[in-house]
Amino acid sequence: MSLDPHTCYRAVKARDARFDGRFFTAVRSTGVYCRPVCPAPLPRFENCTFVACAAAAQEAGYRPCLRCRPEVSPGTPAWLGSSATVSRALRLIADGALVAGKTEDLAARLGIGDRQLRRLFVKHLGASPIAVEQTRRLLFAKKLIDETALPMTQVAFSSGFSSVRRFNDTIRTTYARTPSALRKRARARRAAVAPAGEDGSEITLRLPYREPFDWAAIIAFLQLQATPHVESVLPDAYCRTIRIGDATGIVEVRPSTNEPQLLARICLSDTRELIRVSTQLRRIFDLDADPNEIRDHLASDGRLRPLLAGASARVPGVWDGFELAVRAILAQQVSLSAAATLASRLVRRHGETIHVDSRPELSHLFPTPCSLRSADLSGLGMPKQRTEAIHSLSAAVDDGELQLDAPLGLEETVARLCQFPGIGEWTAQYIAMRATREPDAFPDADLVLRKALGNGSGPVKRRELREAAEAWRPWRAYAAMHLWAAEASAD
Repeated sequence: MSLDPHTCYRAVKARDARFDGRFFTAVRSTGVYCRPVCPAPLPRFENCTFVACAAAAQEAGYRPCLRCRPEVSPGTPAWLGSSATVSRALRLIADGALVAGKTEDLAARLGIGDRQLRRLFVKHLGASPIAVEQTRRLLFAKKLIDETALPMTQVAFSSGFSSVRRFNDTIRTTYARTPSALRKRARARRAAVAPAGEDGSEITLRLPYREPFDWAAIIAFLQLQATPHVESVLPDAYCRTIRIGDATGIVEVRPSTNEPQLLARICLSDTRELIRVSTQLRRIFDLDADPNEIRDHLASDGRLRPLLAGASARVPGVWDGFELAVRAILAQQVSLSAAATLASRLVRRHGETIHVDSRPELSHLFPTPCSLRSADLSGLGMPKQRTEAIHSLSAAVDDGELQLDAPLGLEETVARLCQFPGIGEWTAQYIAMRATREPDAFPDADLVLRKALGNGSGPVKRRELREAAEAWRPWRAYAAMHLWAAEASAD
């Protein structure tokens, strides 16, 4: 990743929050690396090295700054759009591909050699895949130490360490302090630490993001798509039941009133899945996006520019790709309210029940692929063709033939999905947009998008929409969100 040192130094000197997470400053005189907004005295220019991600600084032997806390940086989007392979690899690493596997296995999943994968990581990130995984684990552990009251044993396993001993050694080596000393320092700095439940199963995590962030817009979108009994969407909170690995529970996400972050209250039967829960929640709210960079790019199109004023569209993700795909099939050729009714019937009949005292409306987990592959779906009010589509999709996911959360690239994702009965181009693009997080996914057959681009003069032709969208690459999914929002506000 090429970073201009003088530009970076000016951003550090100004403590410009717009650059937070886009690079880190490794300071040779102190041996630490910092965020651009670090409140520490400005280091001399000749002592600074600027790197694209925290892992590059860690691999070079620098330790995280205790004042600006790199673990609470709002993500590092600098690699977005620079390498599709690196982007997909980072997604797989975040999903735990290197927790038990090797870089050779990761490279094989990407269809390249191990040596080529390492070369791409060094070129675009300045760090190896293993360094990225180790830094991810370390910084999440530091986050849990600072923000929760979890016992250190649970912190170790929740952040992906294989043993408490390795966790302790890594923390001491990196921070020259014990985990307990770090927590004592955090408590002295902050009046209160987010409480954990009596068994450590309930915690609150802070999920930082880059401003601007339009909570009302994203919550309105999620409310329209909510699955009854599984999700509850209120103006000030998003709640849902979750299953991740063998763990089950609920999450509740609210906006912070005084900082650019969301607050996630998590009740989980097994805290070892916390790092994956945090990753999934960031995807649901698209917290790693850089809305200013995307808006500036889209504003180059005169037809889109009026829709961007004061708007900060993000692409809401999903908790589970299979859930989204089933919901997309249920919604075909029916209204949103009718699709919600069908989903409610499906969940109540085939979903596992879960008891939540604080949220009685959350009563079920979404059905698993195994439970739906041969389920009796008669009486739900669906055509036979749609029933067969759900059966076929469920069997493919259950057998491992189709991975709806795997980052395969847009073209391959859409091609694979379109092989299944009941899934056409529009549905495949929509799944790619929200489940596999493809920023360039674009359902150009969508009538609402064509109407929005027509700006009151009627829908444009599909070919015209497709041609206009070429200028929006690689952010066509974000353009779609702006167009949908514009048409909704006009109704």
